[in-house]
Amino acid sequence: MRHLLDARDLTRADAVQVLDTAAEMAATQSREIKKLPTLRGRTVVNLFFEDSTRTRISFETAAKRLSADVINFSAKGSSVSKGESLKDTALTLQAMGADGIVIRHHASGAPHLLAHAGWVDAAVVNAGDGTHQHPTQALLDAFTIRRHLADRGVAGSGEGFDARRGVGKDLAGLKVAIVGDVLHSRVARSNVQLLTTLGAEVTLVAPPTLVPVGVGTWPCTVSYDLDATLAERPDAVMMLRVQRERMSAAGGGYFPSPLEYSRLYGLDQRRLATLAEHAVIMHPGPMNRGLEISAQAADAARSVVVEQVSNGVAVRMAVLYLTLAGSGTAAPVPTSKELA
Repeated sequence: MRHLLDARDLTRADAVQVLDTAAEMAATQSREIKKLPTLRGRTVVNLFFEDSTRTRISFETAAKRLSADVINFSAKGSSVSKGESLKDTALTLQAMGADGIVIRHHASGAPHLLAHAGWVDAAVVNAGDGTHQHPTQALLDAFTIRRHLADRGVAGSGEGFDARRGVGKDLAGLKVAIVGDVLHSRVARSNVQLLTTLGAEVTLVAPPTLVPVGVGTWPCTVSYDLDATLAERPDAVMMLRVQRERMSAAGGGYFPSPLEYSRLYGLDQRRLATLAEHAVIMHPGPMNRGLEISAQAADAARSVVVEQVSNGVAVRMAVLYLTLAGSGTAAPVPTSKELA
């Protein structure tokens, strides 16, 4: 795997390989010494043109646990704020010998440009571009779903964390509901592509004003009724953050009021009680508690929101390994002993 730019670039075999590699990475993180020598001598640059907490720290942690040297680049306070172009920034990183570049950018398509314009020789990983794609978020979501639901709910929360549960499996037969601000969500777009590639049935639930034009071409079902969708007993319910900052920038109102949105599309205590016993609650974060998700739902025993964050480190370790140390899709999945 040379780059990871788009969830659509991954075949089923590619996706399963990344998830299986992440399982091996996660298994190493239960040891007293978590650091691996796998990427010693490599340099990874976190090139972030947008604010981020979870994603940036997750990639930084992943690279450091693989023994890579990490450079964190923020647009604020850099030459970008003085007008430097993406090309000139890329050429600077190339001159400094970057082996891998993790990029988050407000413009959709920026990672593709960086990877294919010929400015850098480094592997490029998309950490989120505009409202377009966020492939590693989709991978960590798929990893979390598989760990809990690959055996259709037999993985209980009281059994302890087994990083290798579900290894080798896809998500065939599982139902996933993705609820909320689909219009502005790169997470929704990436998850629809990846989860369906892995065999899951995906339903998007949102008010009509928050459904993108052209969604009819996506490989999923669209619903405007959350209660009707929950009645179909989905295995996982993924709540999306209402991106009020993007709505304000567009200068429009997408729903009458926060109270109205919460009443129609929020996961509250009443809807929580209707979920299947084995169903899990997900959220990419940060959460707007009281808007798209209630405090009771966010903190429920079936909520895997915190686990998504920890799984993100393992998944990003796997992606960095496969782009910087692996040898393509034919490469065997490393075992935790080999990684050590």
